[in-house]
Amino acid sequence: MFKNKVAFITNASFAIGRTCAIAIAFLGLTAPNSKAAMLVSSVRSNSILRYNDKTGEFIDTLVPSGSGGLNAPSGMLIGSDGLLYVISIRTDSILRYNPQTGAFVDTFINDKQLDFAEDLAFGKDGNLYLSSSSTTQSRNKIVRYDGKTGARIDDFVAPGSGEIFGPVGFGFGYDNNLYVANVFDNKVLRYNGQTGAFIDTFITGKEGDRFADFTFAADGNLYIANPGTNSVSRYNGTTGEFVDTFVTSGSGGLSRPVETQFGFDGQLYVNSFNTNNILRYDAKTGDFINAFVPAGSGGLDGPTSIVFIKDIPEPTSPVAILAFLFVYGLNIKHIHIFKNTKE
Repeated sequence: MFKNKVAFITNASFAIGRTCAIAIAFLGLTAPNSKAAMLVSSVRSNSILRYNDKTGEFIDTLVPSGSGGLNAPSGMLIGSDGLLYVISIRTDSILRYNPQTGAFVDTFINDKQLDFAEDLAFGKDGNLYLSSSSTTQSRNKIVRYDGKTGARIDDFVAPGSGEIFGPVGFGFGYDNNLYVANVFDNKVLRYNGQTGAFIDTFITGKEGDRFADFTFAADGNLYIANPGTNSVSRYNGTTGEFVDTFVTSGSGGLSRPVETQFGFDGQLYVNSFNTNNILRYDAKTGDFINAFVPAGSGGLDGPTSIVFIKDIPEPTSPVAILAFLFVYGLNIKHIHIFKNTKE
């Protein structure tokens, strides 16, 4: 009788404990994903702001002003490690942050040989490429860094190669070659994507054009922010042939556009630097839709880079892991107790 009573109490305690533990584990392991969002770097407020990707409503300041030494944030992207990489122009560095919480992780790159780094990209080789834009010719280049350690590898595009001058925007094209936009003139230069050797001048724009960042779109065209004419220029992404002025000068109040980006809804988003807002345009016609992020929303002051982030799974909760181990432990203990009571 005594052994049976012990077994009964043990079983009841086990059942209650296991139920609680399973509940904790379930809540932890099924934690909801962080919501998709649009991130915008605000160069004058030294911060990264987060907005609803569907409505443009301000959510919060993801990266507070100056966090980790952030000073004049420019280009940014999400790396293969899931972290947010942000250029800090005035410190010649790349800082990493948690894209969900905004917590500062580390200074990934700090290179005093840079001068006004504006854009960055990961190559197919897994390495990180960073532009150096300067009025000093010897500092106009694309630099390559180890994508895992941040160690400097080389000047992938050497200073002055192909008359590179003010490489504000660059990226890898459909042919895996590297394309660089000169903000100080009206050219897009093309370089070998493996060696960095100059190939040709892919695009020569019209008089008055000043090319900033650009996007290779799914329709096969290249969309270039053109702060020289306050417009977005469209070119054939394979031939470099001019297609049209996709977003006409000043459309929707566009003033000094720096970057073009397609959103999850397929529409074109352009930052209007001088009016401190993000404008949205029809991806088929280029017609103005609305000021997606109103002027100054959330303290936006000098918008530079735009990044759309998808739902990101929350890290597995430590509590959930402990709860799982607790359940596992209870099961083992219960088996031993049950065996002992029958002896």
